Amino acid sequence: MSIKTKMNTGPSKKAVWLSYDLGLRGDYSGLYAWLDQHGARECGDATAFLETETAGDIAEWLREELAHSVKLAPKDRIYAIYHEGLKMKGKFISGGRKRAPWEGYGQQEVAEDSEDAA
Repeated sequence: MSIKTKMNTGPSKKAVWLSYDLGLRGDYSGLYAWLDQHGARECGDATAFLETETAGDIAEWLREELAHSVKLAPKDRIYAIYHEGLKMKGKFISGGRKRAPWEGYGQQEVAEDSEDAA
């Protein structure tokens, strides 16, 4: 990496995947308008990809941007996946985790009880 690259603190292009669940009454028109304005691409049910240029924290930028464009209710969930340096990061922009629908379907290893004969 060159010194010029290391010292670059200006905006850089960042890739972001958004997963969203706004429920039945969510502000999808506000979210879709925001996604369209940012040139997002569809990536399956409730998932979008976009590239943006920002110099700061991508999660904070998303939180501020979406707050201005989308009416988010307390149960609305938006999760962002993005690169931070060389690592992949994931963070809830709105809402939080809930119980996974697949819980209980997998086989769990059961530890064997050992009985010592006296």
